[in-house]
Amino acid sequence: MVNHPLLTDPDTFPSNDVLAVALGKSFNAFEQFIDRVTNTDFNLDMQWNYYKDGKSWLCKTTGNKKTVFWLSVWDGYFKTSFYFTEKTAPGIQHLDIARGLKDDIRESRAIGKLIPLIIDIRDKEQLGDLYTVIRYKIALK
Repeated sequence: MVNHPLLTDPDTFPSNDVLAVALGKSFNAFEQFIDRVTNTDFNLDMQWNYYKDGKSWLCKTTGNKKTVFWLSVWDGYFKTSFYFTEKTAPGIQHLDIARGLKDDIRESRAIGKLIPLIIDIRDKEQLGDLYTVIRYKIALK
């Protein structure tokens, strides 16, 4: 399995066809996820950009001008990366999500003043926890 993000060609925009090949079996989960977060449930904006520093395409997802999460594509799955402050990260422990995600953020090292929570999504069964974290992030002031 590839241990770095895909979508590294700056000239190849991550269209649905490109994403379907990169994500393989998890493309169905990806489509369901994108449909839900960009429509009435969350009404988030998603913008793909090529970042030279990371040498790959990333999708910045925002709501009301606030970054909610970043999305990257890996070999057969996608990652969502959330960033919380010291003040907001402990709230993850009170969410109804998998214990492993709570452990991940508790053990995560801060990047500057932000604490990352990265969620890998391979199938639709994982989307519930992801939606819960998105709701939490959107609700933060």
